[in-house]
Amino acid sequence: MDSERERAFVAVHRDSYPRVYRYVRRRVESPELAEELAADVFRVVWQKWQDQPHPDIAWLLTVARNLIGNAYRSRDRFVALQAKLRASAELRSGAESEDLVVHDAMAALRDTERDILQLAYWDELSVAEIAGVLQCSEAAAKVRLHRARAAFRKQMPVTKGASGQNSVTQKMGA
Repeated sequence: MDSERERAFVAVHRDSYPRVYRYVRRRVESPELAEELAADVFRVVWQKWQDQPHPDIAWLLTVARNLIGNAYRSRDRFVALQAKLRASAELRSGAESEDLVVHDAMAALRDTERDILQLAYWDELSVAEIAGVLQCSEAAAKVRLHRARAAFRKQMPVTKGASGQNSVTQKMGA
């Protein structure tokens, strides 16, 4: 049975979510990120419900603005880290190395694709172990890994070896 708190929260969410989403969407680059941040606004509302029993739209948009700022700072740190890692790989291996090609291809992937490839190849997890980490079925993990390999293959430049396939994509089963 729903408590009074839950019913009130559902009402606030129903009434305010469209406005919060539109506010966030105008300020971020993707609809997916906007959905995630708008959902996070209501996670904060739920967590702070006792302190702020009937949040008004100004408070909701303030929370949204703070979450957007956090997301941009996080993205900026990620971009800076990727640049450092690329520069380090370039110093170690040279500007035309296969390591840089792989780094650039991985950087172009979505986070979820990059994560599952790293679980499979860097962390050497089996499909069953990946399913455990991702909290999904083995079949779903296998499909996600297959899709991530395909996305990786699309990012790799077309340089073919004797077998007609890039040596990195051969190693990755892509």
